[in-house]
Amino acid sequence: MKILVTAPYNDNGLITLQQHFGEVIYRPWKPHGRAYYADELTALLQSTAATALITEHDHVTAEVINANTHLQFIGVCRGTPSNVAIETATKHGIPVFYTPARNAQAVAELFVANVITFMRNTIAGIDWLRGRNWAEGAHTSYLQFKGAELAGKTVGLVGFGAIGQLIATMLQCYPCPIQFYDPYVTEYDKAYKSLSLEEVFATSDIVSIHLPVTEQTKGLIDYSLLSKMKPGAIFVNTARAVVVKRDDLLRVLEEGKIRGAILDVFDHEPPDAIDYRIIDHPNVLPTPHIAGATFEVEDHHVTILNKTLVDWFVHNKKTGARLANKEILTVQI
Repeated sequence: MKILVTAPYNDNGLITLQQHFGEVIYRPWKPHGRAYYADELTALLQSTAATALITEHDHVTAEVINANTHLQFIGVCRGTPSNVAIETATKHGIPVFYTPARNAQAVAELFVANVITFMRNTIAGIDWLRGRNWAEGAHTSYLQFKGAELAGKTVGLVGFGAIGQLIATMLQCYPCPIQFYDPYVTEYDKAYKSLSLEEVFATSDIVSIHLPVTEQTKGLIDYSLLSKMKPGAIFVNTARAVVVKRDDLLRVLEEGKIRGAILDVFDHEPPDAIDYRIIDHPNVLPTPHIAGATFEVEDHHVTILNKTLVDWFVHNKKTGARLANKEILTVQI
């Protein structure tokens, strides 16, 4: 097997691939300056005579796959393989593997950091201090920027997969009561409460979104849900912007119905004028889609994908774990 790797991959990961599969051609997208477009990726696959592909953000379109139907697998170093034409790969019997939860630790840590930063008025305090506002003997800062503790706050998680469950585990030590909505999760720690979506929004002090993008989740979070939140509640979204109706979110913010929002994702990146109305709102803590941006995430995706590939091809453990197109199992087995 000859594997073309365009995703960032550490040295140990590349060595493991070589030991188990043979030749590895490493052409990461980062020095290229951007993800490979479809025509560039097709040319690269053909010039290297690769028989397998490990990608991250490249445009693995139907055209790319149709031109390379000999590929033995496509590995995608992402939480969801949204850049790959899954149906076309399935049509040609090419398994598509991905790396769910590669950024779980990163997202969970930023959730905790930003919630505490928001609740303690840290950024406003920093701006005040840098503005040379500290007068002699004054206690203005102590009074003006007094915030709230995370401990004791009820946290509602909408989506209770790897990230939601990791956040729940982290918050146990504060402690925080945890409740969640996820119709697909039936087994969970009974210290947590499974509620309806409406109940999570109505009874939580912090509501955090951890949903994938599907036809069912697009626009799921709307005004009827957001307006059910407590007046002092905080809305957090580090998942995907499209699951929230942004006009409805802007409306509850401008109407002052909630304390504020912590947002890492926006409908348009770079933002448009409406996005910037949300970003510039005084009760919003915005970050530029960096919840999953840690150096360690790349190590995590190497570990996850290499284990998946070794299990599948070396140990013949052909399961649906981390397989995006499970339909091929009926052909592969």
